Amino acid sequence: MKLRQVLAHLRKKLGENPIANNPSLESEVLLRHVLKLSRSRFLLESDLELTETQIEELDNLLQRRLQGEPLAYLLNNREFFGLDFYVDHRVLIPRPETETLVEEALAYFDNHNIASVADIGTGSGAIAISLAVNLPHDVEIYAVDSSAAALEVASLNCQKHGVSTRIKLLQGDLVQPLPAQLDLIIANLPYVPSAEVASMPSARYEPVKALDGGENGLAEITRLAHQLKEKPQAFQCLLLEIGFGQSVGVISIFHQMFPDSRIETIKDLAGIERVIKLVNHD
Repeated sequence: MKLRQVLAHLRKKLGENPIANNPSLESEVLLRHVLKLSRSRFLLESDLELTETQIEELDNLLQRRLQGEPLAYLLNNREFFGLDFYVDHRVLIPRPETETLVEEALAYFDNHNIASVADIGTGSGAIAISLAVNLPHDVEIYAVDSSAAALEVASLNCQKHGVSTRIKLLQGDLVQPLPAQLDLIIANLPYVPSAEVASMPSARYEPVKALDGGENGLAEITRLAHQLKEKPQAFQCLLLEIGFGQSVGVISIFHQMFPDSRIETIKDLAGIERVIKLVNHD
């Protein structure tokens, strides 16, 4: 079969299934992935004959997509903050809204003397690596995750972006493995209420532990607040990603633990309160 015929077939199949947000785009992306073609080359190769092996690989990817598997896992790739990251079932797929955390971290760095940064719940390493690429080389960067499997993926991405010597990967529970003194702490913890996790299409494929935030979605965030208070972890600023409608509850938790701190909310591009910023020492 020729490329244009296969493309039409993919568009038809994906168009008949509500899982695909943009059947035309997804069809092209899958084809280019299998054929290893740039977009410009792809547009010029409509008469290219596909091999049986390529058609079988495409059919396998199509069936997985029709069953609901996220495109990022089929491609083993997700773009985040202008960088390409390897992803698989060991880690959560980085979300566009999480870029707000990186933007706020870089903005805070521009206005403060920052020597050390920690990324809690690093997963694929997207946040820590995005910071390493954009911050001076003398800034110490730590990336923590409780999952050894997730840290394997983070390590692959550190190598991919040439920052393995810049980022210290640590396995452990929240801030426990970190040094006592840190300037900036960034945390993207599970915050989806348990009852909602089961209804998420991606929950069949993504690590549930990285999504499930307990009954009200705030279990891990509450544990983080307690650890920061009890360790104690000296820090200037905490940037924490939250879910829709969680700002009041999260602010209440941290006000109890850090009554003298300054807390504000930051909205993402969709206008949703996405980040809690707690300034402990300004």
